[in-house]
Amino acid sequence: MNERVLRVLEFTKIKEQLKSHAATALGKDEAVKLYPSHHLNEVIWKQKETDEAATVLRLHGGIPLGGIHDIRSNIGRAVIGGVLSTTECLDVANTIYGGRQAKDFIEKLEENLPILQELTNQITPLRSLETAIKSCIDDHGHVMDGASVKLRGIRSSIRTFESRVRDRLDNYIKTKSSLLSDAIITIRNDRYVLPVKQEHRGAVGGIVHDQSASGQTLFMEPKAVVDLNNQLQEAFIKEKQEVERILHELTGKIAVEEPALIENVRVLAAIDFIFARAKLGRTMKASMPKMNNKGYISMKQARHPLIPVEEVVANDVEIGKDFTTIVITGPNTGGKTVTLKLIGLCTLMAQSGLQIPALDGCEMAVFEHVYADIGDEQSIEQNLSTFSSHMTNIVDIMKHVDHQTLVLFDELGAGTDPQEGAALAMAILDEVIDRGARVIATTHYPELKAYGYNREHVVNASVEFDVQTLKPTYRLLLGVPGRSNAFDISSRLGLDHSIIQRAKGLIGVDSKNVENMIASLEAAQLQAEQEYEEAHRVLIDSESLHEALQKEMTALEQKKESLYRKAEEKAEKALTKAREEAEMIVSEIRNMKQQSVLKEHEWIEAKKMLEEAQPNLTSKQKESLGSKPIQTDKLSPGDDIKLLSVNQNGTVLEQVGENEYMVQVGIMKVKVKRKDLQLMKQPKQDLSKPLTTIKGSGYHVGIELDLRGERFEDAVMRLEKYIDDALLANYEKVHIIHGKGTGALRKGVQEFAKKHPRIANYRPGSEGEGGSGVTVLELK
Repeated sequence: MNERVLRVLEFTKIKEQLKSHAATALGKDEAVKLYPSHHLNEVIWKQKETDEAATVLRLHGGIPLGGIHDIRSNIGRAVIGGVLSTTECLDVANTIYGGRQAKDFIEKLEENLPILQELTNQITPLRSLETAIKSCIDDHGHVMDGASVKLRGIRSSIRTFESRVRDRLDNYIKTKSSLLSDAIITIRNDRYVLPVKQEHRGAVGGIVHDQSASGQTLFMEPKAVVDLNNQLQEAFIKEKQEVERILHELTGKIAVEEPALIENVRVLAAIDFIFARAKLGRTMKASMPKMNNKGYISMKQARHPLIPVEEVVANDVEIGKDFTTIVITGPNTGGKTVTLKLIGLCTLMAQSGLQIPALDGCEMAVFEHVYADIGDEQSIEQNLSTFSSHMTNIVDIMKHVDHQTLVLFDELGAGTDPQEGAALAMAILDEVIDRGARVIATTHYPELKAYGYNREHVVNASVEFDVQTLKPTYRLLLGVPGRSNAFDISSRLGLDHSIIQRAKGLIGVDSKNVENMIASLEAAQLQAEQEYEEAHRVLIDSESLHEALQKEMTALEQKKESLYRKAEEKAEKALTKAREEAEMIVSEIRNMKQQSVLKEHEWIEAKKMLEEAQPNLTSKQKESLGSKPIQTDKLSPGDDIKLLSVNQNGTVLEQVGENEYMVQVGIMKVKVKRKDLQLMKQPKQDLSKPLTTIKGSGYHVGIELDLRGERFEDAVMRLEKYIDDALLANYEKVHIIHGKGTGALRKGVQEFAKKHPRIANYRPGSEGEGGSGVTVLELK
């Protein structure tokens, strides 16, 4: 692929769009370096990478890549002994954190993503290095007091000296305010000074560090604070030295992890680049093409990727199987060149691992070379005409054409005598076809309209032109050469009919025959489209019939279910009748017992009658009785049970078999199957009672509310409740912890504070209060 082809086909514009979808500087650098590959296996691998990322985008929306920086230069300086700044160290820590987040995200996905999983497996977490940096440097790039014991002591002394200096200067302001132009303390040359009126310079005494533009005010350091300011400056120097020592130590730790850090950066750049390709495909509504090295291209409803979706016309394109050359003929209406660039640009995108804007099932070829001679190539500097410039390009192309080449010719042979240009165009096409290349050429020469009929593996095509509107439709018609519309257009524009007829009489017989042939082809095309529409109508009718049959099947299933329900009702009635008979038998047995006339044979007879009272249902009926689930729980002696066959309560006496128990129901002892017993469990009583409490000023509520991890709506409800409780507790100030994150929760808290009538003021937390992750509210 030479740079001229990439420029002519506007591949650089695709790279710019791809760059805009990268989330990090690493990914943007990879997008800039994008270049088509001519190795089939490499292209297939890249397409699989993009497809996996597209799956993640479709199912999960994206991958977290926030906080990742290009730290390669930082690492390089650390390795050669340089000392990194706090910001550079923090970038290293944030990149480590971002890499770990991406790794954890991919590992938790349930989808099969072998390429992305293999990539993220190469990321080293480096938690200890991240912790070492974050424990010394805060999110704003400041070295924290806790970075070392010595630094904590130095900063404590700095605060002490500053306090003493301010106290003395405050006292000076109170006692000698008349000598000052303003009652404030300011800083000049890192030393605390006072603004003294020019005329009172001698009365104040001390060192002059600066003066106002008018010269009326001198910024003086009184003698009383010179020693304290000196001590303060010494403390600042010690602080700087200790901070440099800490940064030197952190830089050394970063240098030690140089191999792992460089590998992490490489992997993160690759991941961001892969997802940028997937995002571009989603924007273009593209699909993954199947790749081959046989020169076969098949795209359904392909769209030019640089034309807006609402304007572009989709076309079906195929080449490389039944024919290897497409000759697009017809007038210069603009549609031919767009089609040419569509095929070339989609080929370059596919060979770069990008999805192409076409329907699923498309197939693209991997070519060793792609050549294009497109556009007006007139060169004033080289004193070349349009024809000469085109021919110079074609001569260069002919030196490299082989069976692994895609060649795109725009207006082949144009810019010279029509007969010679047409003959030259046919000769060039013959040579390129003989070498086995895939060729798409456009021309407006009428001599080439019959070219496809006289050459094997060549097909004619045209871009449809609407004579009624005098505009091209940009619809590609394979198999139909372009027809001259000069007479029709002239007639539509109002040219006299006699002039048009005279013109028709002046054209040759061959031209007339060609035009008639094209008209016949167009009629055949129209008939084919009508037949397609008829076939489509038949398909719709078949689908309607299929839908009706489905409805019939559904109705049949419903009727079947209705019959089952009726069978269930019938079985239930039989079961109820059996229970009534069983209850009657039990009642009679009780009467006999009371009369003490129960004989052994009568007891056996009664037991037999009780067993026979169980209705004999068919297996289908038993299966439909969903109200009696099979009992499988183990029973113990003393358990309360219900004997389902007679609907009577009883007690388990003992287990006499694997699934048989001896139970006592009333005065009877019966051996029954486990499935006919239901364990009676006592319902647990809910002893909880609602309580009503009144919270007054003595009610304890914390001075902090932690909203981290909350959804915004839930956080606002909790915040409203908390402010009410804090007001009842007579708090003057509370802290709302929302974290940093995306900033959405912090913004919501601050918007709430603006509108609440009992919140007097709000501000971000100071360094000791949690920084920007906390908002402090002052209550009225």
